Amino acid sequence: MNSITELLDAKHKKKEFSCGKDMLDRYFQEQANQDVKKKLSICFVKEDSTTGFVQGYYTLSNSSISKDLIPFDIQKKLPPAYTSIPVTLMGRLAIDNRFRGMGLGKLLLLDALYRSFDLSKKIGSFAVVVDPLDDDAESFYFKYGFVKLPDSGKMFLPMKTIEQLFQ
Repeated sequence: MNSITELLDAKHKKKEFSCGKDMLDRYFQEQANQDVKKKLSICFVKEDSTTGFVQGYYTLSNSSISKDLIPFDIQKKLPPAYTSIPVTLMGRLAIDNRFRGMGLGKLLLLDALYRSFDLSKKIGSFAVVVDPLDDDAESFYFKYGFVKLPDSGKMFLPMKTIEQLFQ
């Protein structure tokens, strides 16, 4: 699979981005570059080739979750010595309002899952984890197979499931 995104850099028009969620807009416009420079996350953007506007973005970083949060049927297959499990965190995913309804959310999600799966071959990552901002985001992730983690609000999709998408 070829990626549809590129790394965020100075050429991208951040100030014009608006997804309608203040927290996501402010993050992209004011903080994303700093997080990338400090190696806190990596930001990938999809740019419109005609206008140069950023159509959407997502971020990835390393993280871990408590083994206790993972559903028992999966948890019981993990080594007992692990108390936390390495995961890839997709911290943010947003589509600019001008480009809604074009299926970009699904495309960016697939791009993020592919990158995460590819990286999991080089560094341990059991799953992709998201922390949905609201009910709409939660419904979006449910639609693509993410499972809600109890008592955390987070959702996850195991790498074994992601691997099946790209075989």
